[in-house]
Formats: sequence, structure tokens, C-alpha cells
Amino acid sequence: MNSDIVLSITNATKRFGPVLALNDISLQARRGEVLALLGDNGAGKSTLIKCISGVHQIDEGQITIDGIATSIRSPVDARAAGIETVYQDLALFDNLTPAQNFYAGREIAGPSWLPLGLRFLNSRRMEAETARVLDRLKVILPSKEATVALMSGGQRQAVAVARASVFARKVVILDEPTAALGLREARKVLDLVAQLRAEGNAVILITHNMEHVTELASRAIVLRQGRKVGEIIPSKTNQQELVSMIVGA
Repeated sequence: MNSDIVLSITNATKRFGPVLALNDISLQARRGEVLALLGDNGAGKSTLIKCISGVHQIDEGQITIDGIATSIRSPVDARAAGIETVYQDLALFDNLTPAQNFYAGREIAGPSWLPLGLRFLNSRRMEAETARVLDRLKVILPSKEATVALMSGGQRQAVAVARASVFARKVVILDEPTAALGLREARKVLDLVAQLRAEGNAVILITHNMEHVTELASRAIVLRQGRKVGEIIPSKTNQQELVSMIVGA
């Protein structure tokens, strides 16, 4: 078995009543690469990543992590397996700081010496760990103490991606990370994705931007009407082929 393969999906099928949303889809995500997941609206991209991230469960097929068959029945299972997903809505708390967003639901607490097992939150450690990650990923914010509501769209996106990178031991899934961003802010997010790849993460990127695909992706998988219709190494010379696969031309 290829030791670089982190995530493997084999013959995945998902139905919603009479609708066949995923039809016998197989793919692999490898360490240190960006895998682009492409397709028009309704192609099955969102359903597939929701199955990987535990929002839905596949009806048939198998998911393996590092070669071990894994049952992902909830987002908790996915996170325990080392999979983190950044959806388009980012799922950030606007009234919290980056550190508070990083550790929401996963707070670091001190030793239990209070009655009833109560513990104090270790805010200083959480803030230090957050600052270390942001510095490592070259994320520049106006203030690490400011709430995310005061940040630009690109800064908010960077916080969400950086948060996912902290806890994703295996795979980071990014759903349209540059949507609705200007050129400058999109550039910063793309640099962040490249940094995740350079650090050895397996990144699954959903995007409609072919320029971003050819710049970042090692491979591209195209879905159409719930089926995998092609896999290709993207380049500037085959963008039209990619588009044709997406629309079924």
C-alpha cells in the first residue's frame, strides 16, 4: 500500500430517498498534495465532503484512514480521525477572538482542584498556541485580541483555515475558500493553502476557479450527477478539458 495515501474512499454510494446523490465514487487523498474536487452545482461535491466529515453517512462503500477502515458516523468521528472541514459559512463566532474560536468546544483547562471537579480555563496557553499557529502560517491580523467580527473576509477565512490546521492530523477540506474575496485577500488564502500543502497535509479543495486549480492542485477529480467522470493532472494547457468534463461537453 502507498504510505502517502491518507484518505481512501472506495465505491461510495449515498441515497436520499429515490435520489442517488453519490454513485460508486472512489478517490484517494495523499500527504503533501492538494486534491481539487470539481463539478457543477448538484454534481455531488457537497454530499461527498459531508460524508467524509460526518454530516452524512455513506450507504455503501468504505472509508479508510491510513489504510484502516474507519466508520465515520458524526462530525465527532471525523475530527477524532483527524479530518477538519472549513465550509463556506466558516462557522466562526463573530463575538469571539481567534483564540476563543480556535478552542471553542475544545478548551484547555488547568488541573482539577476546585470542588465538584471544576477547573479554570487556561486562556494564556490558548492565546499563545493560537499566536504560534498564526505566525507559523504567516497569517497577519490587525490584532490577535480583536473579535473576528472586526476582521475582513480574507482575515476571517484565514482564521478558519488556520483553526482547521491545528486539529487536522490527516486531512483538511476547504469548501470554496476564496469565494466572495477580492484578489488581494484571495491571494493570501491561496498562500495559506500552499503552506498547508508544504507542511505535509492532505488538502481537499472545492472550487470553481480553474486558475486556482492549476496553481495549487496536484490532481483534480471531476464529479457530474453524482458520478466520478474523470481524474486529471491540471495544467494551464488542459483547463478547457477540465471545463468540458465538468459540464459534460
